[in-house]
Amino acid sequence: MLAAPLAPARTGSTRTAYWTRLLPLLAALACVTRLPSFTGPLWNPDEGYLAVQARLLGEGGRLYETVVDRKPPLLPWLYQAAFTVCGSGSLTPLRVLAVLAQLATAVALASLARRRWGDGAGRTAGVLYLLVSVGLNPEDAQAATFEVFILPWTAAAVWCADRGRWGAAGTAVACAFLTKQTGGAVLLPVVWLLHRHRAGPAGALRLGTGAAVPVLGAALLTDPAGFLFWTVTGSGAYASFTGSELHVLARALTNTAILAGACAGLLPPVLRTLRTARGAAVDLWLWLASSALAVTLGFHFFGHYFLQLTPPLALLAAAALRAQPRKRHEAAVFTSACCCVLFLVWGLTAPRPELAHAQRLAGALAQRTGPADRVLVWGMHPETYWLAGRTPATRYLTAGLLTNYSGGRDGPQVGEEYAVAGAWPVFRRELAAHSPALVVDDSRGKPYAPDRVPALRRLLTAGYEEVARVDGAVLYARVPKP
Repeated sequence: MLAAPLAPARTGSTRTAYWTRLLPLLAALACVTRLPSFTGPLWNPDEGYLAVQARLLGEGGRLYETVVDRKPPLLPWLYQAAFTVCGSGSLTPLRVLAVLAQLATAVALASLARRRWGDGAGRTAGVLYLLVSVGLNPEDAQAATFEVFILPWTAAAVWCADRGRWGAAGTAVACAFLTKQTGGAVLLPVVWLLHRHRAGPAGALRLGTGAAVPVLGAALLTDPAGFLFWTVTGSGAYASFTGSELHVLARALTNTAILAGACAGLLPPVLRTLRTARGAAVDLWLWLASSALAVTLGFHFFGHYFLQLTPPLALLAAAALRAQPRKRHEAAVFTSACCCVLFLVWGLTAPRPELAHAQRLAGALAQRTGPADRVLVWGMHPETYWLAGRTPATRYLTAGLLTNYSGGRDGPQVGEEYAVAGAWPVFRRELAAHSPALVVDDSRGKPYAPDRVPALRRLLTAGYEEVARVDGAVLYARVPKP
C-alpha cells in the first residue's frame, strides 16, 4: 500500500461517469444515515446552546461579549444564518446542512482514495465512512453540532494537501479550527504531506497564510480579546481530569467500545495493515493519531468527540481492503452495513427522557412568564430557553460556566471558585440589570445545586419564592417589592 497517487490518468468523460454513478449512491446513503436526526426537535444540549446563541445574535447580541461560549464562532454564525433565512423555531435547516456536511466529507474521502488507489477504493472509502458515521449514541451521532461540521473541513485539508494546494489546505485547517478547536489537529497530517512533497519555505508560507488569515479575520469580526479568551486561554479549569476520574474513564471506555462495535467491519483489515505495512500511508496514520489526541484533549471523552476518528479509519480500511481477497472486502462492507442498521434502529426508537424533561419544563416556564420576560434556568439544559421562547437573563447559558460542572464532574473542582474567570461579577451585574421574572433550579441534586453555591442561594432567599416543581426542578417567582 503506497500513499503516493498511482492511479492511471483518466479522461474527463471517465471521471464524469464515475461521479455520476457514485454521487447518487453517497447522497442516498447520507440521507438514510441521517434520517433519525429529523425525528425530534433536538438531540442534545449543544444543539440547544447553539440555538439560543443564534437567537441572541439575531437580536443584536455580540459574540464573546453578550453571547459567550468556549467555542469558535463558525457554527454559531451558521445557526444564526439558518435562523435568519428559515426562522428560529426549528432545527430542520441545520439537519439538512448536516446531511450535506456528511456528504461532502464522504465525497472528499472518495476522491482522495480514488486518486491514490483507484476507483474501487474511492467507492469503498465513501460508503464505509457514511456507514460508520452513525456508530455512536444517537445523541452524539445525529446531532447537528460541532464534530459533524468539523469533518468536511478536515477531509478538505488532507485532500488539498495531497494535491499540493497549500493555501487552500491552510484555509481548510483554519475553518476546522473555527468550527471547534480540536479540528486544528488535522494540521499534523497536512504538515507531513508538506514535508513529503518537499514544498519548501514557499509551500510553508502559503500553508501558514491560508491558516492565519481566516482565524485573524474571525477575531477581528468579533472581539479579539474575547475571541482569544473564550477559544484558547479561558478553559484551563474545564480541561482537567481532576474530580471525575472514574466517571470520565467509564465514559471513555464506553464510547470507545461503541465506536469499535460500529467499526467491526473496518478494524480487522486496518489492524492487519498495521502489522504488515507500518511504513505505508503515514499521513493517514498521523491523521488518526492526531484525531485520537483531539478526542483526549480536555479529558471529557464525550461521544461526539469520537466522530473525528471516522474519516481516517474509513480511508485506512479502503486502502487495506484493496489488497485483500474480494470476500473480505464484501464481508467488511456487509458487516458495516449491518452495524449501521442497528444504530439507525437505536436512533429511531431510543427514549429521550432529558428532552421530555426539558419540554415539560419549558412548557411550565412559558405558562408562568410573558414573551418579554427574562428568565434564568440554573442547569445544564440551555435548550429550555429555546423551547420556551424566552430570553435568558444572563450571557451564561449553563451553570457549568459559573461552577465548572460539566458532563458529570462530581468532585472538588465544582463551585463558584472554579467558574470562568470574571464570570460572577458579570453575572451579578446582569441579574441586577435584568432581574429574572422566574428562576428555574434544574440542578436536581447535582454538585452545582443552590445549597452549594452561596451567591445563588442569597439571590433566591432575598427576592424569590418557590411556586412550583416540575420533574424535580424548582421554579421560583420574583416577589414584588413593597
